[in-house]
Amino acid sequence: MPLATLKRRLASLLYDALLAFGVLLVGFFAPQLALGLIWQVAWPGEALLLHVFFLLGLYFVWLWRHGGQTLAMKAWRIRLVDRAGAPPTLFQLCLRYFLAWPSLLFYGAGIIWAFFDRERQFLHDRLSGTRLIVVPPTPGK
Repeated sequence: MPLATLKRRLASLLYDALLAFGVLLVGFFAPQLALGLIWQVAWPGEALLLHVFFLLGLYFVWLWRHGGQTLAMKAWRIRLVDRAGAPPTLFQLCLRYFLAWPSLLFYGAGIIWAFFDRERQFLHDRLSGTRLIVVPPTPGK
């Protein structure tokens, strides 16, 4: 299978960011709002960050584990695989998710890395042993 182009992966990344915002509205904002309004409870900042980290981790790792694609990846016909083309292990998926945070938060350094990588892979994919490939269109669709 051919590797997904950098342009396609960046488009999927942007789409996934929009979808992640929706996940945060339902899984983070709504429960925090309910806690504040009903019980007048506010979590400390560190707990809020952990809530976001684990909620998004559950979302992404679950989808990657069950089909290798998020909704954005399906739209852009991209699938996550290991270097051999097989589904990644749970360890690889968790490592990829964990490494994606600094890859994005350090001014996108892990994304910029792809412009210099020989296969145009993101740094978190290179380090976790995963790749994003193009999924061929389904016949008749």
